[in-house]
Amino acid sequence: MIDVSERAAALLAKADAAARRINPDARIRVVPAEDGVRFVLVDGPEDGDVGIERDGVTFFADPTLAGTVDVEEPHDRLILRPSSPRG
Repeated sequence: MIDVSERAAALLAKADAAARRINPDARIRVVPAEDGVRFVLVDGPEDGDVGIERDGVTFFADPTLAGTVDVEEPHDRLILRPSSPRG
């Protein structure tokens, strides 16, 4: 499951709006990467993707991912913080 922090939601909303001005079908997708995750622009979800809606913005995530999309300094870098284990 993917959650989104308040700050990350605001950044995702800005990125979504900017991308959709160029391509109305553009969406953000979170995908695994060697150093964590990448946020890429796509025209739609891949098979099995999870749709996440936050503050009016819908984005997609690879179904293997779990954690919280958050912001890391410097430069307001979006990251995925792993879910903490339940005990």
